[in-house]
Amino acid sequence: MRRSTAVIGVTLLSTLTLTSCTGASGTSSNGTGAGSSSAPATGGTVHVLAAADFSHLDPGLGWDGGVNNFYRLIYRGLTTVGAGPGAESTKIVPDLATDLGTPTDDAKTWTYRLKDGLAFEDGSPIDSAAVKFGIERAWDPEMGGSPYPKELIEAPADYKGPYQSGDLDSIETPDARTVVFRLKKSFPDFPSALTMPNFTPFPKGTGAAHAFDTKPVASGPYKVASYVHGTSLKLVRNPEWKASTDKVRAAKPDAFEWTFGLDGATIDERMLAGQGADVDAIAGSIQPATLSRIQTPQLKARTLSGYGGCTTYMGMNTSRTHLSDLRVRQAIEFAVDKDTVVAALGGSRLATKATAIQPPTMLGRTDYDLYPHSVAKARQLLAEAGLSGGFTLTLDNRPDAKNTALAVAIQEALKPLNIKVKINTIDTSSYYEVIGTTAKQNDLAITGWCPDWASGSTFLPPLFDGRRITPTANTNIAQIDNDAINKRIDEIAAMKDVAAANKAYGELDKQIMAQAPVVPLAYEKTITVTGSNIAGAYLSASFSGGIDLVSVGLKDSGK
Repeated sequence: MRRSTAVIGVTLLSTLTLTSCTGASGTSSNGTGAGSSSAPATGGTVHVLAAADFSHLDPGLGWDGGVNNFYRLIYRGLTTVGAGPGAESTKIVPDLATDLGTPTDDAKTWTYRLKDGLAFEDGSPIDSAAVKFGIERAWDPEMGGSPYPKELIEAPADYKGPYQSGDLDSIETPDARTVVFRLKKSFPDFPSALTMPNFTPFPKGTGAAHAFDTKPVASGPYKVASYVHGTSLKLVRNPEWKASTDKVRAAKPDAFEWTFGLDGATIDERMLAGQGADVDAIAGSIQPATLSRIQTPQLKARTLSGYGGCTTYMGMNTSRTHLSDLRVRQAIEFAVDKDTVVAALGGSRLATKATAIQPPTMLGRTDYDLYPHSVAKARQLLAEAGLSGGFTLTLDNRPDAKNTALAVAIQEALKPLNIKVKINTIDTSSYYEVIGTTAKQNDLAITGWCPDWASGSTFLPPLFDGRRITPTANTNIAQIDNDAINKRIDEIAAMKDVAAANKAYGELDKQIMAQAPVVPLAYEKTITVTGSNIAGAYLSASFSGGIDLVSVGLKDSGK
């Protein structure tokens, strides 16, 4: 469960949080497109141009769409997401495990069997002990990453991971190839949670003191050959990886090379020029100013565009004066002009207006629009609330150009209602800390959310379960605590059929919006240009819609 990278520009550039699904005119419309008409050849080096380094090479610490994408090149887990455009990238598939696991005890116990012939880069076996140890690392006080190991797996309250506390009894290893997990409660979607990076196995006893942030131990097809933090990273083949054990990773290139610290405009110029080694390169989203320059047939042929898999929205703090009245919140819903919002984000090639909370890439999503733009309807609701005379609201926001444009669009949309919007600008580095502190949060806040996997379970409960409201690190910034919503969240969580649960989350989405706790603003898109020699590039609905690194390669490895 992550704050939306769609509203943090540096993350888009640094971690290849690109886009998937539907594209603009002349670009990929199905997540295939640029460089994908031919299968990659074996060999060569794929170059990656980026503004900033990855958050962490240690999967026990890193946790965002781009770095999770990168992790699949050097790490493997019991399960992972599928490799392929569109719906393929939302499927959960076996990786190190022979299947998606066997649930027993009402899905509170899960048993996995490892494939034969698995080894780390040092030649040591990837066995049940390594799986157990790698997951136990999530409890170490020095670790961060996704919350799922600690949220789902039984553990003593004072357990502090393998380095300090030793073995965790609730992860059993009856033999070298069998792992048994005992969970706190029934969780039918456990195979999806296992795709998170801090479920990565490691040789027992390794990785203390953040050692993997500089020298990882690879289980995937590549290993780290060299790494200069903030400057460069090179991966080469891991000779211990066996393609026969891996149905997900094509692993066609001999190497990947990242160059970090490049200015966004410089990256755009290099990708458009496509000279030298840049014919073998991929990069993050182009700058909005570059958009008008990619209209030639040659550049369109190397362009990918689509949804990033996140929702940009405005939270309305339901605990505040005026906003505690449903009619006021609904009036604001009707008043916000989504077409103006899309224009503020750069136009329809870079965003589409949002009506549902969940983005189009989510499984089971329901498409609806409860609040089509109507100033007249908004005025009527405010009159019913006795507030036609107007009032003042404070909108928390960040200082970058895009978010400033969004804030002004909101400000202008509410003027006809006599609602004065004061924009409170907060430094980006502390923004989420501030709006996640209930005592510091103001009336409104522009933010966003991306799922951990394509299920409503990682989208709606963290944002709208009233029992999750916390004084700090709060994700329910609407501070909505609605008994009917809370009850339905519990009912869906108890469903044993994951597909049925996802459909139910789609219906819950509409139920939540009837209470108007947030204004969905946009489903943002990103546009990226690939090198002319790139093959196998498609956009994954996972990893915030990035180019799937496990499938990309070169058309001609001899160039």
